[in-house]
Amino acid sequence: MTGTGEAAAPMERELERFGEALGMASRAAANTVKSYLRDLRDFRLYLLERAPSVCGEERRDVSPGLISADHVRAYLAETMKHASRATTQRRLFAIKAYFRWRETNLGADNPARSIRAPKVGQRLPQVMPAADVARLIEAPESVAGAAAARDRAILETLYSAGLRVSELVGLCWRDLDEELGMVTVRAGKGNKDRIAPIGEVALDAIRAWRAAVPAAAAPDSPVFTNLRGGRLSVRWVQKLVGRRLRDAGLDSTLTPHGLRHCFATHLLDAGADLRAIQEMLGHASLSTTQRYTHVSVKHLQEVYRRAHPRA
Repeated sequence: MTGTGEAAAPMERELERFGEALGMASRAAANTVKSYLRDLRDFRLYLLERAPSVCGEERRDVSPGLISADHVRAYLAETMKHASRATTQRRLFAIKAYFRWRETNLGADNPARSIRAPKVGQRLPQVMPAADVARLIEAPESVAGAAAARDRAILETLYSAGLRVSELVGLCWRDLDEELGMVTVRAGKGNKDRIAPIGEVALDAIRAWRAAVPAAAAPDSPVFTNLRGGRLSVRWVQKLVGRRLRDAGLDSTLTPHGLRHCFATHLLDAGADLRAIQEMLGHASLSTTQRYTHVSVKHLQEVYRRAHPRA
C-alpha cells in the first residue's frame, strides 16, 4: 500500500517527472511524450472537477496515491461519451504507462493494472481506383519547371514503392538502385531497413527531377527537396497531395499514406501474394497486411465467380 506522504504528492509535479523519464526512453518519440502528457493532464482535470476525494482541500491538485480503479473507469466512461474508442484506448494507454512508472519508481499501487481497453473497430483503408490514381498523378500541374518535376516524382514514388511519407522524405540518392529497380528504405517504422521495388515510370520521374536540379544529387543528399535544397517535411507532402487532388478535380480526402494503401490494394487485386506485399510494405505481422483483403473482397468475389465451375 502507498504511504500518506506518497499519497499527498501533487500529480502535476509527478507528471513532469514521468514526462522526463519517458523522454529518456529510447523508444519514446517526442510526439508520444506530448500525447501521453496531454491525455494525463486531461485525466487530472477530470479528477479535479469530479473526484474531490483525491484532491486536497483547496482542490489545487490531485494526490495520485488516492486514485483508484473506479476513478479510472469513471473517467474512461466519461471519455466514451464524447470521444471515439480509439481516443479512449489511447488515454488508457497513457494512464497505464503513468501508473507502471509509479509502481516501478515509487513502489506505488497500480490501480490501472487490470483495466482493459475498449475494443477498437478496424478501419478499412481509403483506396482510390487505379484510374483515379493515374488521374491524380497525370493531371496538369499548377506549378512549372523543377517544382513540377519534383511533385510528379513524389507522387510516382509514393504509389510505385508503397512508401510511408516519412520514408519518402528520408530517402537519399544512395538509397536508389536504378539498375535493379530497388530502393532501400532506411530505419522505417519498427527501426528496420528494408528493400522495396520501384517501377521504371517512377524512376523516369525521379531522373527528370534530378536533371532539373543536378547539384542536389550527391549520394548522401535527400532525393526530394525544396527548391533551395532543404529536405521536405511530412506536412509539406501532405499539402502537395491535397493540392494535386484539387488540380485533378478529384473529390477525395486521400492522404500520402492513402497512396500506400492504393499500392497494396491494387497489387492484391492483380493477384500478388499477400506475403510478398507484407515484405514490400515492411509490416512485421501478416495480420496488418491482411486488412487489405477486406478492401478487395468485391474483386475476389468477381474472380471466384469467373473462375469456379460451380460458382
